[in-house]
Amino acid sequence: MRILLTGGTGLIGQALCRLWSAQGHTLLVWSRRPEQVAALCSSARGIAQLQELDDEPLDAVVNLAGAPIADRRWSAARRQLLWRSRVDLTRTLVDWLQRQPVRPEVLISGSATGWYGDGGERLLDEDRASCGTDFGSQLCAAWEQEALRAQTLGMRVALIRTAPVLSPTGGMLARMRLPFQLGLGGQLGHGQQWMPWIHLDDEVGLIDFVLQHRECRGVFNACAPGMVRNAEFTQALARTLRRPAVLGMPGWVLQLALGEMAVLLLGGQRLMARRAVEAGYVFRWEGVEAALRDALHRQER
Repeated sequence: MRILLTGGTGLIGQALCRLWSAQGHTLLVWSRRPEQVAALCSSARGIAQLQELDDEPLDAVVNLAGAPIADRRWSAARRQLLWRSRVDLTRTLVDWLQRQPVRPEVLISGSATGWYGDGGERLLDEDRASCGTDFGSQLCAAWEQEALRAQTLGMRVALIRTAPVLSPTGGMLARMRLPFQLGLGGQLGHGQQWMPWIHLDDEVGLIDFVLQHRECRGVFNACAPGMVRNAEFTQALARTLRRPAVLGMPGWVLQLALGEMAVLLLGGQRLMARRAVEAGYVFRWEGVEAALRDALHRQER
Protein backbone atom coordinates (compact mmCIF):
# COMPACT_ATOMS: atom_id res chain seq x y z
CA MET A 1 0.00 0.00 0.00
CA ARG A 2 0.85 3.67 -0.25
CA ILE A 3 0.11 5.10 3.20
CA LEU A 4 0.09 8.74 4.28
CA LEU A 5 0.84 9.06 7.99
CA THR A 6 0.56 12.10 10.24
CA GLY A 7 2.29 11.94 13.61
CA GLY A 8 4.80 9.56 12.08
CA THR A 9 7.70 10.81 14.19
CA GLY A 10 5.86 10.13 17.47
CA LEU A 11 6.01 7.01 19.62
CA ILE A 12 3.20 5.12 17.85
CA GLY A 13 4.03 6.52 14.42
CA GLN A 14 7.64 5.35 14.51
CA ALA A 15 6.56 1.85 15.56
CA LEU A 16 4.03 1.73 12.72
CA CYS A 17 6.69 2.87 10.26
CA ARG A 18 8.97 0.02 11.35
CA LEU A 19 6.19 -2.52 10.91
CA TRP A 20 4.86 -1.23 7.61
CA SER A 21 8.30 -0.73 6.08
CA ALA A 22 9.08 -4.36 6.91
CA GLN A 23 5.81 -5.35 5.22
CA GLY A 24 6.86 -3.53 2.06
CA HIS A 25 4.43 -0.59 2.14
CA THR A 26 5.39 2.86 0.84
CA LEU A 27 5.20 5.42 3.65
CA LEU A 28 4.72 9.16 3.31
CA VAL A 29 4.88 11.19 6.52
CA TRP A 30 3.40 14.70 6.72
CA SER A 31 5.62 16.55 9.17
CA ARG A 32 6.73 20.02 10.23
CA ARG A 33 10.30 18.70 9.92
CA PRO A 34 10.27 16.52 6.81
CA GLU A 35 14.06 16.43 6.65
CA GLN A 36 14.09 14.33 9.86
CA VAL A 37 11.52 11.80 8.72
CA ALA A 38 13.81 9.35 6.90
CA ALA A 39 16.00 8.89 9.97
CA LEU A 40 13.15 8.60 12.47
CA CYS A 41 10.61 6.66 10.43
CA SER A 42 12.36 3.73 8.75
CA SER A 43 13.25 5.55 5.52
CA ALA A 44 9.77 6.98 4.99
CA ARG A 45 9.50 10.02 2.76
CA GLY A 46 8.87 13.31 4.53
CA ILE A 47 6.16 15.65 3.22
CA ALA A 48 6.08 19.32 4.19
CA GLN A 49 2.83 20.20 2.38
CA LEU A 50 -0.08 17.95 1.42
CA GLN A 51 -0.10 19.55 -2.02
CA GLU A 52 3.09 17.62 -2.78
CA LEU A 53 0.85 14.55 -3.06
CA ASP A 54 -1.83 16.04 -5.33
CA ASP A 55 -0.85 13.78 -8.23
CA GLU A 56 0.07 10.71 -6.18
CA PRO A 57 -2.72 8.23 -5.38
CA LEU A 58 -2.90 6.84 -1.85
CA ASP A 59 -4.43 3.67 -0.46
CA ALA A 60 -4.78 4.78 3.16
CA VAL A 61 -4.35 7.74 5.52
CA VAL A 62 -3.47 7.23 9.19
CA ASN A 63 -3.87 10.40 11.24
CA LEU A 64 -2.05 10.33 14.59
CA ALA A 65 -0.75 13.90 14.84
CA GLY A 66 -1.14 15.84 18.07
CA ALA A 67 0.99 17.65 20.63
CA PRO A 68 1.39 15.68 23.91
CA ILE A 69 -1.67 16.29 26.07
CA ALA A 70 -0.19 15.50 29.50
CA ASP A 71 3.19 17.23 29.27
CA ARG A 72 2.16 20.44 30.99
CA ARG A 73 -0.74 22.35 32.57
CA TRP A 74 -3.61 23.31 30.24
CA SER A 75 -2.97 27.05 30.03
CA ALA A 76 -4.87 29.04 27.41
CA ALA A 77 -1.89 28.89 25.07
CA ARG A 78 -1.47 25.14 25.61
CA ARG A 79 -5.16 24.51 24.89
CA GLN A 80 -4.83 26.40 21.61
CA LEU A 81 -1.81 24.33 20.64
CA LEU A 82 -3.55 21.06 21.49
CA TRP A 83 -6.62 22.11 19.50
CA ARG A 84 -4.61 23.22 16.46
CA SER A 85 -2.47 20.09 16.41
CA ARG A 86 -5.50 17.77 16.47
CA VAL A 87 -8.76 19.39 15.40
CA ASP A 88 -7.47 22.01 12.97
CA LEU A 89 -4.90 19.64 11.45
CA THR A 90 -7.55 16.96 10.89
CA ARG A 91 -9.85 19.54 9.30
CA THR A 92 -7.05 20.56 6.94
CA LEU A 93 -6.39 16.92 6.10
CA VAL A 94 -10.03 16.09 5.30
CA ASP A 95 -10.44 19.31 3.30
CA TRP A 96 -7.43 18.24 1.21
CA LEU A 97 -8.88 14.75 0.73
CA GLN A 98 -12.12 16.32 -0.47
CA ARG A 99 -10.24 18.05 -3.31
CA GLN A 100 -8.61 14.85 -4.54
CA PRO A 101 -10.12 13.28 -7.68
CA VAL A 102 -9.10 9.81 -6.45
CA ARG A 103 -9.33 9.31 -2.70
CA PRO A 104 -7.83 6.70 -0.39
CA GLU A 105 -10.07 3.84 0.67
CA VAL A 106 -9.66 4.41 4.40
CA LEU A 107 -8.90 7.05 7.03
CA ILE A 108 -7.78 5.74 10.42
CA SER A 109 -7.76 8.64 12.86
CA GLY A 110 -6.47 8.85 16.40
CA SER A 111 -8.42 9.77 19.50
CA ALA A 112 -8.05 8.90 23.18
CA THR A 113 -9.89 7.19 25.99
CA GLY A 114 -10.23 10.65 27.51
CA TRP A 115 -13.21 11.02 25.13
CA TYR A 116 -15.29 9.24 27.79
CA GLY A 117 -14.33 11.61 30.61
CA ASP A 118 -14.35 10.25 34.16
CA GLY A 119 -16.55 7.16 33.86
CA GLY A 120 -16.48 6.16 37.53
CA GLU A 121 -17.59 2.53 37.96
CA ARG A 122 -19.54 2.32 34.68
CA LEU A 123 -18.37 -0.36 32.25
CA LEU A 124 -17.58 1.48 29.04
CA ASP A 125 -17.55 0.04 25.55
CA GLU A 126 -17.71 1.84 22.22
CA ASP A 127 -21.50 2.25 22.38
CA ARG A 128 -21.50 4.18 25.66
CA ALA A 129 -21.99 7.93 25.61
CA SER A 130 -19.32 10.30 26.85
CA CYS A 131 -19.40 11.23 30.53
CA GLY A 132 -16.93 14.07 30.06
CA THR A 133 -17.29 17.84 30.26
CA ASP A 134 -13.58 18.60 30.70
CA PHE A 135 -11.33 20.07 28.02
CA GLY A 136 -9.72 16.72 27.17
CA SER A 137 -13.08 15.11 26.45
CA GLN A 138 -14.21 18.08 24.35
CA LEU A 139 -10.93 17.99 22.42
CA CYS A 140 -11.36 14.31 21.55
CA ALA A 141 -14.98 14.81 20.50
CA ALA A 142 -14.09 17.68 18.14
CA TRP A 143 -11.11 15.71 16.78
CA GLU A 144 -13.34 12.74 15.96
CA GLN A 145 -16.01 14.90 14.34
CA GLU A 146 -13.50 16.35 11.90
CA ALA A 147 -12.29 12.87 10.94
CA LEU A 148 -15.83 11.56 10.48
CA ARG A 149 -16.41 14.13 7.72
CA ALA A 150 -14.38 11.80 5.47
CA GLN A 151 -17.36 9.41 5.49
CA THR A 152 -19.22 11.85 3.25
CA LEU A 153 -16.38 11.43 0.73
CA GLY A 154 -17.08 7.71 0.47
CA MET A 155 -14.13 6.72 2.65
CA ARG A 156 -14.09 4.09 5.37
CA VAL A 157 -13.35 5.86 8.66
CA ALA A 158 -12.07 4.16 11.83
CA LEU A 159 -11.43 6.02 15.10
CA ILE A 160 -8.86 4.59 17.54
CA ARG A 161 -9.49 5.70 21.14
CA THR A 162 -6.09 4.97 22.66
CA ALA A 163 -5.39 4.33 26.33
CA PRO A 164 -2.02 5.32 27.85
CA VAL A 165 0.62 3.33 25.97
CA LEU A 166 3.23 1.17 27.71
CA SER A 167 6.59 1.55 25.97
CA PRO A 168 10.19 1.71 27.21
CA THR A 169 11.01 4.69 25.03
CA GLY A 170 8.24 7.21 25.64
CA GLY A 171 4.73 7.95 26.85
CA MET A 172 3.37 7.49 30.36
CA LEU A 173 5.77 4.73 31.44
CA ALA A 174 8.88 6.69 30.52
CA ARG A 175 7.71 9.55 32.78
CA MET A 176 6.84 7.23 35.67
CA ARG A 177 9.98 5.08 35.59
CA LEU A 178 12.44 7.41 37.32
CA PRO A 179 10.38 8.35 40.40
CA PHE A 180 9.44 4.70 40.92
CA GLN A 181 13.07 3.60 40.56
CA LEU A 182 13.96 6.15 43.24
CA GLY A 183 11.31 4.74 45.56
CA LEU A 184 9.16 7.85 45.20
CA GLY A 185 6.22 6.25 43.41
CA GLY A 186 2.73 5.72 44.74
CA GLN A 187 -0.95 5.77 43.92
CA LEU A 188 -2.69 8.91 42.73
CA GLY A 189 -5.51 10.24 44.87
CA HIS A 190 -7.57 7.42 46.41
CA GLY A 191 -6.16 4.99 43.84
CA GLN A 192 -9.53 3.40 43.03
CA GLN A 193 -9.98 5.09 39.67
CA TRP A 194 -9.87 2.66 36.75
CA MET A 195 -6.73 2.98 34.64
CA PRO A 196 -6.93 1.70 31.06
CA TRP A 197 -3.63 0.89 29.34
CA ILE A 198 -2.25 -0.78 26.21
CA HIS A 199 1.15 -2.21 25.29
CA LEU A 200 2.77 -0.54 22.27
CA ASP A 201 2.78 -3.91 20.46
CA ASP A 202 -1.02 -4.08 20.68
CA GLU A 203 -1.54 -0.42 19.79
CA VAL A 204 0.42 -0.96 16.59
CA GLY A 205 -1.12 -4.38 16.05
CA LEU A 206 -4.68 -3.08 16.35
CA ILE A 207 -4.11 -0.18 13.95
CA ASP A 208 -2.58 -2.59 11.43
CA PHE A 209 -5.51 -4.99 11.94
CA VAL A 210 -8.05 -2.23 11.27
CA LEU A 211 -6.13 -1.17 8.17
CA GLN A 212 -6.10 -4.71 6.76
CA HIS A 213 -9.75 -5.55 7.50
CA ARG A 214 -12.14 -3.57 5.33
CA GLU A 215 -15.12 -4.40 7.53
CA CYS A 216 -13.57 -2.43 10.41
CA ARG A 217 -15.11 1.01 10.63
CA GLY A 218 -16.31 3.29 13.41
CA VAL A 219 -14.90 3.48 16.95
CA PHE A 220 -12.39 1.03 18.44
CA ASN A 221 -11.19 1.25 22.04
CA ALA A 222 -7.45 0.54 22.09
CA CYS A 223 -7.04 -0.83 25.62
CA ALA A 224 -5.87 -4.13 27.06
CA PRO A 225 -8.42 -6.63 28.42
CA GLY A 226 -6.72 -6.66 31.83
CA MET A 227 -8.62 -3.93 33.68
CA VAL A 228 -6.83 -2.44 36.70
CA ARG A 229 -7.33 0.40 39.13
CA ASN A 230 -4.61 2.98 39.70
CA ALA A 231 -3.55 1.35 42.98
CA GLU A 232 -3.19 -2.04 41.27
CA PHE A 233 -1.17 -0.54 38.42
CA THR A 234 1.06 1.24 40.94
CA GLN A 235 1.82 -1.95 42.84
CA ALA A 236 2.45 -3.90 39.62
CA LEU A 237 4.94 -1.26 38.45
CA ALA A 238 6.66 -1.23 41.84
CA ARG A 239 7.00 -5.02 41.85
CA THR A 240 8.39 -4.97 38.31
CA LEU A 241 11.05 -2.44 39.33
CA ARG A 242 11.56 -4.11 42.75
CA ARG A 243 10.92 -0.89 44.60
CA PRO A 244 8.41 0.15 47.27
CA ALA A 245 5.47 2.32 46.30
CA VAL A 246 4.23 3.99 49.47
CA LEU A 247 4.44 7.71 48.68
CA GLY A 248 1.01 8.39 47.23
CA MET A 249 0.03 11.78 45.83
CA PRO A 250 -3.11 13.30 47.40
CA GLY A 251 -5.76 14.35 44.94
CA TRP A 252 -5.88 17.93 46.22
CA VAL A 253 -2.16 18.34 45.53
CA LEU A 254 -2.60 17.20 41.92
CA GLN A 255 -5.59 19.50 41.45
CA LEU A 256 -3.63 22.43 42.85
CA ALA A 257 -0.62 21.69 40.66
CA LEU A 258 -2.37 20.70 37.43
CA GLY A 259 -5.76 22.39 37.50
CA GLU A 260 -8.29 20.82 35.13
CA MET A 261 -5.60 18.55 33.69
CA ALA A 262 -5.69 16.58 36.96
CA VAL A 263 -8.73 14.74 35.56
CA LEU A 264 -6.30 12.70 33.43
CA LEU A 265 -4.83 11.25 36.64
CA LEU A 266 -7.70 11.32 39.11
CA GLY A 267 -10.48 10.33 36.72
CA GLY A 268 -10.66 6.98 35.01
CA GLN A 269 -12.42 4.72 32.57
CA ARG A 270 -13.45 1.12 33.22
CA LEU A 271 -12.91 0.42 29.57
CA MET A 272 -13.25 -2.63 27.36
CA ALA A 273 -12.15 -3.14 23.75
CA ARG A 274 -15.36 -4.93 22.77
CA ARG A 275 -15.34 -4.09 19.07
CA ALA A 276 -11.69 -5.04 18.56
CA VAL A 277 -12.26 -8.46 20.15
CA GLU A 278 -15.49 -9.03 18.21
CA ALA A 279 -13.67 -8.18 14.97
CA GLY A 280 -11.11 -10.89 15.72
CA TYR A 281 -8.13 -8.98 17.05
CA VAL A 282 -6.18 -11.06 19.60
CA PHE A 283 -4.32 -9.04 22.23
CA ARG A 284 -0.74 -10.10 22.77
CA TRP A 285 -0.51 -8.45 26.19
CA GLU A 286 -3.59 -8.91 28.40
CA GLY A 287 -2.13 -8.71 31.92
CA VAL A 288 -0.54 -5.53 33.16
CA GLU A 289 2.37 -7.06 35.08
CA ALA A 290 3.65 -9.10 32.13
CA ALA A 291 3.21 -6.08 29.86
CA LEU A 292 5.16 -3.87 32.27
CA ARG A 293 7.99 -6.41 32.51
CA ASP A 294 8.31 -6.57 28.76
CA ALA A 295 8.07 -2.81 28.22
CA LEU A 296 10.58 -1.99 30.95
CA HIS A 297 13.13 -4.67 30.17
CA ARG A 298 12.90 -4.82 26.37
CA GLN A 299 15.32 -1.91 25.98
CA GLU A 300 17.81 -3.66 28.25
CA ARG A 301 17.66 -6.82 26.15
